[in-house]
Amino acid sequence: MAGRDTVSAPIHMASPDGHWLRVRESLAFFGNAVVYANWQQWRSAVAAEPELRSLLGNNDWQRFSALDKPEVRYRFAVSRMLVRHAASAALQVLPEAVELAYKPGGRPYLRGCDQIDISLSHTLDLVVVGLNRLGRIGVDTELARRRLRYSQVHRQICTAAERRALAPLPESEQEAELLRTWTLKEAYTKALGQGMRMGFTQFGFDPEGRELQTPDGDAASYGEWSFGTFGLDLNGGPTSNDGYVVSVACQDAGHGAVEDTSVGTMLDEGFLGEVVDLLGRGR
Repeated sequence: MAGRDTVSAPIHMASPDGHWLRVRESLAFFGNAVVYANWQQWRSAVAAEPELRSLLGNNDWQRFSALDKPEVRYRFAVSRMLVRHAASAALQVLPEAVELAYKPGGRPYLRGCDQIDISLSHTLDLVVVGLNRLGRIGVDTELARRRLRYSQVHRQICTAAERRALAPLPESEQEAELLRTWTLKEAYTKALGQGMRMGFTQFGFDPEGRELQTPDGDAASYGEWSFGTFGLDLNGGPTSNDGYVVSVACQDAGHGAVEDTSVGTMLDEGFLGEVVDLLGRGR
């Protein structure tokens, strides 16, 4: 599966020492970037990180400390490290200078830097982070082998137009298309900040999964949104039966591209001053 050329293909990061310049290049070229990692590969980095509390920040450190199961703790830490490393590449600052905050409902954002929108998703060992400098972004991932039975879920997931397109397909194709449709709708509603509060039958996608449609199959967007669905595995190679499906919803709000995403232009002056003071005190 492939997305449109306005949606960046996911970039694999095997460790915190990855080639993070690729994130900045993707943001410059596409306006968005998607990064993914196997949290198991990052586990040793979390264990060896002497400044984990500083890197996570107070809020995430408290959440991290409250988690009981080691695997849940490590995955949480890696997901936040991935966000901070990706954002630091965009902003050209140290990862510990990036401050994550959360909106009602749990959606993360970069405090003091609302020019870059972020989205986070994880399934089992996979963690995915999306960044967009042109508008909102949502990412969602599922196991490629997950089975969605058309007869059981089509009335909860699909519009009338989507049902007309899916009904004649063989069962295996139905399941694959349903999975793509499900992740696209998850990504789009995440981008809107609605999550499961927005009914999936209120909007749909064309058969290629590229265009937003009304329930009747008419166009519902005119260039504002771009969508992509990608198959991948956790080693950076092509997808397999043990791989994942990742869908991305990217908005271009039409305000014009902000090509310079360095910290000096993206962060407000008050927040930047606080960051400089904290780093100067060795926090």
